[in-house]
Amino acid sequence: MAVIKALVPGFLLTWVVSLVIGSQGSRGGMLVITHTYYQGHELYWSWPLFLGATGLAWAIFSLLE
Repeated sequence: MAVIKALVPGFLLTWVVSLVIGSQGSRGGMLVITHTYYQGHELYWSWPLFLGATGLAWAIFSLLE
């Protein structure tokens, strides 16, 4: 259950950090921030950051249970 709870903070952290770094024109180095279009909307996203943030949130939620 902690994994499912961890998806929301992982998504939010990735979205905010990618938006801030990607909107400045940076690729984020190891974060590999990509600029994509989805159904007419611009989106900055980083899979390594999402996996790291979700893993961190999962660890925190697991310790709280």
